[in-house]
Amino acid sequence: MRNLKRVLLGVFVLLLVLAILAFILENQQSVSLLFLGWAGPELPVSLLVVAALLVGMLIGPMLAWLLGRSSRAARKRLV
Repeated sequence: MRNLKRVLLGVFVLLLVLAILAFILENQQSVSLLFLGWAGPELPVSLLVVAALLVGMLIGPMLAWLLGRSSRAARKRLV
């Protein structure tokens, strides 16, 4: 059973890596983002999307941790 879980995890990770690689290879056209009058450098679309994903993966858990911390503090004050 333990080996089956390892094999399934390995297959899942391999499929994920292949999907990311295919996404990067298919989205090589360069774009320049414009935000509030500031134009960024021309970068591949895949780089911008992966960077946005990583930033979201960092900000999401931080916000959840901060909100959870503040709600725990509020519950302690009520008790």
